[in-house]
Amino acid sequence: MISLTSPVETRAHRWPAGLKLGLLCLASTGLLLTADPVLHGAVLLAALTLYAAPGRVFLRTGLGRLRIVLPFVAIVLAWHAVTGELRAGIVIALRMTTLVALANLVTMTTPLGDMTDLIRWLLTPLRRIGLPTHLLELAIPLVIRFTPVLIGRADMLADAWRARSRRRPGWRLILPLMLQALDDADRVGDALRARGGVTEPQRQE
Repeated sequence: MISLTSPVETRAHRWPAGLKLGLLCLASTGLLLTADPVLHGAVLLAALTLYAAPGRVFLRTGLGRLRIVLPFVAIVLAWHAVTGELRAGIVIALRMTTLVALANLVTMTTPLGDMTDLIRWLLTPLRRIGLPTHLLELAIPLVIRFTPVLIGRADMLADAWRARSRRRPGWRLILPLMLQALDDADRVGDALRARGGVTEPQRQE
């Protein structure tokens, strides 16, 4: 497994994880409250500028991770074009792309340990009333770490398909990708059981 955190050091790497997550929440709320395509385009341009500021390597890595949202953008635009609401589709597509870009920017500049500590702190009220939050504290970092792995597996399967066929792979990759994901899940489960399983940390008196 690999981390989503970029090895390219930026100023945002030194910012507290809570501050970055709070700014992300504010930006998300603001984008959801407006339907101006010009404003959405300006915010997306500003996000891309933040990607470009640390250098070409950071920009290329960040844009590469945004490819996952492109099929959804295409579907949204095509549907709204058919229904005659292209302006609304453009707003939704810009909003979706910008939110994913900003969220990805947070994960690229935040070490996984800092994100885990923040999640644990945010879940403190639930833990105080007796809810088992340790499962969620484990699941979220696993999802973050496995995301680039699954994307890489999908790219490898697509390359293997293109090397053997002229047809586009499309939905045919879903089954092998799902089987590989299940196999990875079994391996992680075995590793957790070998280390004692998923147990709630002992509370300090």
